[in-house]
Amino acid sequence: MPATDSAASGLSMNPRIERDRGLLVSARAKGRWPLLGAFVRLSGPGWLQSAITLGGGSLSSSLYLGILAGFGFLWLQPVAMIAGIVMLSAIAYVTLSTGERPLRAINKHVNPVLGWGWLLASMTANLVWSMPQFSLAIASFQQNLLPGVFGPPAMTPLGGKLAAAGLILAFNFTFLGLYTAGGRGVKVFEIACKCMVAMVVLCFVGVVVTLTVSGTLNWREYAAGFIPNFGMFSEPSRQIAPLLNEVAPQFRNYWSDMIVSQQRDIMISAAATAVGINMTFMFPYSMLRKGWDRDFRGLAIFDLSTGLFFPFIIATSCVVIAAAAQFHGRPAPGFLGETDAAGKAVVPAQNLVAGFNSLIEGRLKLEAGAQEFAQLSPDQKAGRMQALPVADRRMAAVLVRRDAFNLSAALGPLTGDRIARYIFGLGVLGMGLGAATMLMLINSLCVCELLNRPPRGWVQFFGGSLTSLALIGTLFWKDAMLYIAIPTSLFCMTLLPVAYLSFFFLMNQKKLLGADLPRGASRVAWNLLMAIAAVLAGFGSIWSIWTKTRWAGMGAVAAFTALVLIAHVVRKAKKQPVETLEPAQKHGGL
Repeated sequence: MPATDSAASGLSMNPRIERDRGLLVSARAKGRWPLLGAFVRLSGPGWLQSAITLGGGSLSSSLYLGILAGFGFLWLQPVAMIAGIVMLSAIAYVTLSTGERPLRAINKHVNPVLGWGWLLASMTANLVWSMPQFSLAIASFQQNLLPGVFGPPAMTPLGGKLAAAGLILAFNFTFLGLYTAGGRGVKVFEIACKCMVAMVVLCFVGVVVTLTVSGTLNWREYAAGFIPNFGMFSEPSRQIAPLLNEVAPQFRNYWSDMIVSQQRDIMISAAATAVGINMTFMFPYSMLRKGWDRDFRGLAIFDLSTGLFFPFIIATSCVVIAAAAQFHGRPAPGFLGETDAAGKAVVPAQNLVAGFNSLIEGRLKLEAGAQEFAQLSPDQKAGRMQALPVADRRMAAVLVRRDAFNLSAALGPLTGDRIARYIFGLGVLGMGLGAATMLMLINSLCVCELLNRPPRGWVQFFGGSLTSLALIGTLFWKDAMLYIAIPTSLFCMTLLPVAYLSFFFLMNQKKLLGADLPRGASRVAWNLLMAIAAVLAGFGSIWSIWTKTRWAGMGAVAAFTALVLIAHVVRKAKKQPVETLEPAQKHGGL
């Protein structure tokens, strides 16, 4: 039985919905504090959004922002999140005002190419973004929580990943089944998501408190990070600049260009993971699933602010702070011949060795030429690497890609190795499990909408299960486990403007919204905020496409734009009223 266009039909008489509506009406009559209490009690979809955004992408972007730029980009993620919340608020306003499913509303009132593009882009993002979530959860088992069970030498690298992946899938499928079942299962699912988000936030707050107590954290520098410094778009941070000056002039640009390029990638990644295109699909459909309508519009905005914005900002800022305090401008131990207090040589972390060697090889290829370097024997390569100036080796040790394991290990002297490992491991596991489960859920809703089926039963469960295919790519990823989120986030950023443009046009559809169409100063404010958000998303998208694919990617953008324009012309021609046609056209010609 196909789903109806009005999600509100049949739900308005639901006793639970009417009870919630009565609670809101009664609380409004009593004043601000009772209304706030009602909002807290009824919140839900915003916390689901938090469970998505507090995943591998956010952790990785925050970690590498701190490593590369220190506190310099603390302002970036709040700005990206505010822009995302503006768009989520817009789609919430439209959805709750009309009761229509957003995909059908976009196809009918805006442009079917944008509508189907939004759906297919969301499904693509679900699959691609599942990779860093699985990678993150697997890493938490192998590196932090149970390394003796899932990590070498207890198992082969692939065997350990497979065993951890089995546990993760069991968890994901259990909670997907709860949501698919509906009713009380949805409530249990939402409570579990709130608990996982709270665990993530508390774990990372604990890390920052530990750094503060130990005197490691400079809060003055931290506060300055919320003031935008646009110079970092084109140059390394001031902490790394002195290290670059020690490198021979002819090789300085190699390291500088690498740093700036990585900073830009991670900036785009951080913006993309704040509010991804698949989150824009999840929010309106989760509200319709709960039976919300126009009486719940204020609750939706509150839900986004408390359930999404604050947990995200607290958790990501804490990761940036911890990473900057421990790693920014500091070489990874063991690569420069350091010795410990007993005079023994410090052994570098095993998961960093391959990345360090890759950076060194890149520098040597620049000096000797890639072809000549490739012809050297392994011993000759090793000799060249050992003979490299200390300044270059120090730069490689500073830039080598760390994992969550390294960040927790850095806290060991402050809290004890076991406590540090478990604190960070629980936070990482909560991020990975929560986001992976939510991506399954979003994909289940996407598949139901694609097939025009009600969001329940085996169709929904099958749609959610499709994201588990991302495990294949995760199992064979060779770089730092967390870094897999950076390229996937860059890809997903290219898709975000499709959703933002759709919502911008939808919010201005008088035929759809009728009396609910914002007017006067309210409409100006909505359009100004949405335009800023759309421009920021468009800038990030074009930047990603151009830097990674050049003209091939721009050609794809041009082709998609042409399809949108063609669909607009065809749709406009079909809507042309009969009164405007020539007499011969009215009657089908001669």
